[in-house]
Amino acid sequence: METITRPHESDIPSYYLNYTKLTEGNDLIKTLDESNSITLDLLKNIPVSKEDYAYAAGKWSIKQVMSHIIDSERVFAYRALRFSRRDATVLPGFEENDYAENANVSGRNLDDIKNEYLAVRDSTIQLYRYMTTDMLDFKGVANEVSVTARAIGWIIAGHNVHHCNVIKDRYL
Repeated sequence: METITRPHESDIPSYYLNYTKLTEGNDLIKTLDESNSITLDLLKNIPVSKEDYAYAAGKWSIKQVMSHIIDSERVFAYRALRFSRRDATVLPGFEENDYAENANVSGRNLDDIKNEYLAVRDSTIQLYRYMTTDMLDFKGVANEVSVTARAIGWIIAGHNVHHCNVIKDRYL
């Protein structure tokens, strides 16, 4: 297994650049593990009374934010899978608010959502673990922007850290 280093900034769609800047290091698998640890440390400090809390009208609850992290990681990992297999099919974006609205988090507790998060993160790490440089650097188009599987991996990690920061700053 080779180390999956950071992409060139020019390979990261501008919308996602700030996410990738939230990550540290130069090894994607370690960075995904670190963002996983950040998330688990955060989740164990959230009381049950705060699970459904939203800091303002029209904002997601903590459970919805976590569900969004999971859904986004699944979508991003699917894109990375397609591009790593040299599939040049243009992929659409997704409407995150529709996903959040229809995720049925009200029937779940945060511990259950955490278990789903862990399964998805493990799947993402396994997907990336044996990608070659050619697989990582094939460019595809998703949500109307060109991106590589390498960049997507770093976006996944940074997106996760971003939302953990939002939970810390606005929910707790």
